[in-house]
Amino acid sequence: MKIRSTIILLALLSITSFTCGANEIIQKATQQTATAKEITYTARHVWDAKVEIGEVTELGATKYGTRRMIPITGGTFSGPNIKGTVLPGGADFQVTRADGDTEFEARYMVKTHDGVAIHVTNRVLFHMPKNTPNAQPYLRSVIELEAPTNSAYDYLNHAFFLGTLEVPKVNPGEKPYVIIGVYQLL
Repeated sequence: MKIRSTIILLALLSITSFTCGANEIIQKATQQTATAKEITYTARHVWDAKVEIGEVTELGATKYGTRRMIPITGGTFSGPNIKGTVLPGGADFQVTRADGDTEFEARYMVKTHDGVAIHVTNRVLFHMPKNTPNAQPYLRSVIELEAPTNSAYDYLNHAFFLGTLEVPKVNPGEKPYVIIGVYQLL
């Protein structure tokens, strides 16, 4: 009987110790959640680009999803302090995942009006909510800009950029294109 009482007592102590430990963890998590803040950032418009695109090449179903590639064939860009052309030769690689979301990764170069080449990497997530009437698609992008360090555009190497994507209706005789808005996170 004494052994049985000792085992029960040890079990109760373990449960009490575990419960106290769990309570401390829950309290800390609650305090962290209570002190968590929502942050609103400010962004400055850098440029809008009219990016001309070519015909889609479908790779098809792969182990990561359905892949396709859209060539970037040219275009123009302009903003308050910068303007130029979108160079041909880049591409937008896309994969539609099993969950229905599509990830884009576009890599291309632009050339400023004064002859400086800038590398652009644009990563986009497209999500269309399911079973939600009148739902708006989630379409967000993060853009990385890479400029020569010895140029007037070196400042682009030292900031984060967010992007917008519009797919306008193409008029007869017009080349297909998308509009990319670039915003510097302040």
